[in-house]
Amino acid sequence: MDSGIECTLSKFADDAELCGAVNTLEGRDVVQRDLDMLESWAHVNLIRFNKAKCKVLHMDRGNPMHRYRLGRECIVSSPAKKDLGVLVDEKLSMTQQCVLAAQKANRILDCIKKKCGQQIEGGDSATLLRSGVTPPEVLCTALEP
Repeated sequence: MDSGIECTLSKFADDAELCGAVNTLEGRDVVQRDLDMLESWAHVNLIRFNKAKCKVLHMDRGNPMHRYRLGRECIVSSPAKKDLGVLVDEKLSMTQQCVLAAQKANRILDCIKKKCGQQIEGGDSATLLRSGVTPPEVLCTALEP
């Protein structure tokens, strides 16, 4: 699969990720050439890429945002990518991941409060998460009979 590929090609089970530096027109051409090679490999081996799942993540502020294609179809640009469970955006910021984690934790704490039928000592669960300090009694009250 990676014979002749110039960019970095990472393979995970049924996923593949192509990464390349595109700070020149030559860099853009290398990425497109590698995409063409992958498409040819897939065709020869009777495999199809799920093009609906193919996305381009343009990183860095000065990125020229080139358009790429896989076969005859353009690959859409994505503002963020989830890799190994971590959501990273084009600025390498994980802010969105932190917001999603806090929302999930708040939902879990709300469920604990509803199941126990009592208010967690210290007030609102969102305040506990924002402060970065979770008192030990938050988890203990849910475990007590």
